[in-house]
Amino acid sequence: MIWLGIDTSNMPLSIAIVKDDQLLVEWTSSVKVTHSVGAMPAVEEVLNQANIKPNEIDAIAVAEGPGSYTGVRIGVTIAKTLAWTLKIPLVGVSSLQTLAGNGTLFKGLICPIMDARRQNVFSAIYTNDLESYLADGHYSLETVLEKLAAIEEDILFVGRDVSIHWDTIQQVLGKRAIRAPFHLDLPKASIVIEQALKTPLPSIEETHHFVPDYKRITEAETNWRAEQKAGETNG
Repeated sequence: MIWLGIDTSNMPLSIAIVKDDQLLVEWTSSVKVTHSVGAMPAVEEVLNQANIKPNEIDAIAVAEGPGSYTGVRIGVTIAKTLAWTLKIPLVGVSSLQTLAGNGTLFKGLICPIMDARRQNVFSAIYTNDLESYLADGHYSLETVLEKLAAIEEDILFVGRDVSIHWDTIQQVLGKRAIRAPFHLDLPKASIVIEQALKTPLPSIEETHHFVPDYKRITEAETNWRAEQKAGETNG
């Protein structure tokens, strides 16, 4: 069985091809390139390197969020378009679980972090077998650290955005906070596929109903709701 994996949920871009549980090609980059420009050429290049034609793909796995609103939307749109065109199943995988998957050899808890501005983060807490200890969500950094401070285990922090908050993390957790090596900070599309393999394949018809999992409403939606509420009050 041939899988295509796609992760554009944040600035890094990762594309992979797995055939019969063997990784054939994986391409991952953190160079700042607009995903709307770079993602589809990367998919084509990975397919060429693997000598796989699009109609040979059996299923697609995509990082469904949370993360960058635009990044998640682009990855999901590409995945849905390909899946529907090729009439193959599409499986969504948590972007945070994908990041946490880089640290499964760590003997402790794993905390992936994506910055969400204003001291907020997209984060979760996972065991090293990727069981959820704190569900994926949009949290204040303080909330995540309070949860971790109450746990008597070492915690591996994974993700490029950890560096933004590292001083605060160390102040709260001290030596129990372990910074992942830089090569583990980028999401890997092969892990997206690995996690997708653990779930039953959905029907092809379900592709139509597949939506990103943003974990946060967009700024435009927030403003619209505020306007509607103000209108109701004034009315």
